[in-house]
Amino acid sequence: MNLTKEELQKEENYLEEVTKVVRSKISELGQQLYDREEKVQEFQKFIWETRHEMDPTEMRSMMSSNDLEIMMMQNKGKYFQKLFRIQNNPYFGAITFDDGDNLKKIYIGITHVEDEENDNYLVHDWRAPICSMFYDYEVGPASYKAPAGIINGSITNKRQFKIEDAKLKRVFDNNLNIDDELLQEVLATESSDKMKNIVNTIQQEQNAIIRNVEDKNLIVQGIAGSGKTSVALHRIAFLLYKIENLSSNNVLIFSPNQVFSEYISNVLPELGEDNTMQTTFHDFLKFQLPEFSHVESFTDFVARYYQYKERNIDLVKYKQSDQMICCLDNFVRRITRETRFLNDYICHDFTISKDELNDLLKDRYSKLLLFDRITHIAEYYARKYYNCNKSKQKSIESNLYKILNIKKNYKAIYKDFLHSVEFNNEYEGTITEKEINDAVSHKYIKYEDACLLVYLKGCLEGFDYKPLIKQVVIDEAQDYSKLQYIIISKIFKRSSFTILGDINQTINPYYKYASLQELESIFKDSKYLELTKTYRSSPEIIEHTNKILGLKYVSAIRHKNNRPVLFRKEEDLKKQLINDINDLRNTSKSIAIITKTDEESEELYELLKEDIKEINVLKANTKEFNKNLVILPSYIAKGLEFDSTIIYTKPNNTYKNSEQYLYYVACTRSQHQLIIYNN
Repeated sequence: MNLTKEELQKEENYLEEVTKVVRSKISELGQQLYDREEKVQEFQKFIWETRHEMDPTEMRSMMSSNDLEIMMMQNKGKYFQKLFRIQNNPYFGAITFDDGDNLKKIYIGITHVEDEENDNYLVHDWRAPICSMFYDYEVGPASYKAPAGIINGSITNKRQFKIEDAKLKRVFDNNLNIDDELLQEVLATESSDKMKNIVNTIQQEQNAIIRNVEDKNLIVQGIAGSGKTSVALHRIAFLLYKIENLSSNNVLIFSPNQVFSEYISNVLPELGEDNTMQTTFHDFLKFQLPEFSHVESFTDFVARYYQYKERNIDLVKYKQSDQMICCLDNFVRRITRETRFLNDYICHDFTISKDELNDLLKDRYSKLLLFDRITHIAEYYARKYYNCNKSKQKSIESNLYKILNIKKNYKAIYKDFLHSVEFNNEYEGTITEKEINDAVSHKYIKYEDACLLVYLKGCLEGFDYKPLIKQVVIDEAQDYSKLQYIIISKIFKRSSFTILGDINQTINPYYKYASLQELESIFKDSKYLELTKTYRSSPEIIEHTNKILGLKYVSAIRHKNNRPVLFRKEEDLKKQLINDINDLRNTSKSIAIITKTDEESEELYELLKEDIKEINVLKANTKEFNKNLVILPSYIAKGLEFDSTIIYTKPNNTYKNSEQYLYYVACTRSQHQLIIYNN
């Protein structure tokens, strides 16, 4: 809907007013921060120079005052950064809301802008309760949940703005449905090296996830291109705004790999928030298993299968199965029952009979985990004989293990597990002695064994609880087994979880969920939600990817671009690829050649690097990359998107039926154009 000249002039005047206020605030805050920094430095100098003259109470009071001053500076500094970021684009939308008593026009942006003189908000933060209506309702009846309760009313107008360099480029009224003009414009833009925020085009189903604070844990199934990762990051930004005393240091994101972590690193800063802590499950395994110098990554684990390097697929599948949870639990229960002290404890200062030690082990400390019991027994005698001396306690604990019938050697214990009746009774195959030795004998441990060993450690000595982390986000949820989720839930036992994935993008050939709803058995107080619309790919690409897995429920949002999926048979490969790349460059900023394996990626790179200088290869540990033209294997492509994609495998290495999910992942990376070789 076009605006009248008078309306357009009003909007231009309002933008000018807001811009003026924002820049004034930037100037004012900049001066305040400069003055306060000088004041704090003078104050700290004064405390240092007079520290010998003040009594402890006075010193504590002075330090507390200094800490308060620094905290105020930090808050003002963060707001200064937000204003600086939005000064040329202060808002993106507005609604006119009639609550029955007042008609309010609410302008919505990344952060709030307040007019203190008139006690009025010129721009509301997109996370404010009243702004939820912008995402949830069209023109007509609407409501929002305010601190005082539900506020009912009606939206009489909904408006969107495109602002660049503090100038109105476009203004239009609409209902912000899935086909709205701005969304189509955003979808039509080229992808970039970093993921962008979607704050001005968040859809209703996405908003329901972002703003959910009623449920402790959320489990989200979202199809390829539905914006799962964007939703997760915007949810973090919302929770940081909504939950008192929650900071970015209290939030942890589990990412699939370093490439993905780098790709999403811009979103939270764009939303005015600091980046959170990030890790991969591989990094977590390395931290938990210091006795191994190398722990296999998930990417290398799946590559073993797709490169046909795994000789005993049935054994790996068994180790990955949910049966392992029961097997390990039963094994731990048995060895806990069978563990006992074999001899008396004798030292210079005292002697303890083995009967007394076994009574403590089996009775007094029976509710504790096995190796925790030894620690508590040592603590008991250190308190009794050495007045709680920590050094003596460690010595006692070390000597107690010498007279125990089990050693605290996790490699040996894991080998015992692989030999055990608990493991072998459920396994339909036969594990060889070489396979047992290979699992733990070297400094290298495979991914499937690392997961089991970390769980075994936790069952024997406890999981290392992390109280600082209050919110955990797990992306690509389908790639984690239930055993892994149990480990994570025990380490972050008081945290809330946002878990997002797509069972159709499972690249783990050994493990698959029928539904992510299965995770509700691990994460209590959970709500299961689905994202069923895809915003990434064109209808032509979606039609092809639907056929791969026989899907029908995917709803395409992009308008048709009339670019059919193209199929190639390899003939003169180098010439074909160069021609395709040159053609794609006319319409695409980012192009990916997605291979099935690392070897194929390397071979194509060697084939093309002399003719196309800017081409580069992505690997699992790549931290910085340029998306203009990359070659990467399919198992690290998840979560990334490109304007155009070439899918390549050697003629004798085409995707098999058992690899259909990997093929689906590769094909769903493309936004506008998809070219497929040899499949």
